[in-house]
Amino acid sequence: MPVRSLTSSVLKWPNRATVDAAARRWAQAQRALHPELRKLGYFGSYARGNWGVGSDLDLIALVSHGERPFGQRAMDWDLDPLPVPAEILVYTESEWARLEQEGGRFFTTVTAETVWI
Repeated sequence: MPVRSLTSSVLKWPNRATVDAAARRWAQAQRALHPELRKLGYFGSYARGNWGVGSDLDLIALVSHGERPFGQRAMDWDLDPLPVPAEILVYTESEWARLEQEGGRFFTTVTAETVWI
């Protein structure tokens, strides 16, 4: 028979409302730091509502232009203030338009589930 111990660890993870509120506060700060920012949102498990312990926050930013190549742009965004581990994809508007024209699975999925903040 299972026994609960008062000394065992319990993992708690922020719920969707907590993560959403933190992401919105973070987004406001990013607007001042990144004037090129046009849209910011999150997709994945927190957007779908099936997050769990260990889930990360998948962010997407659309910017007017990028100084760095696509693979290096995320380095310019400080994700540490967010309450869960996070990753960000930063697309220029022209790159996003090209993805839209191609109409691939990634674009379709992200467009359908992103919560724009």
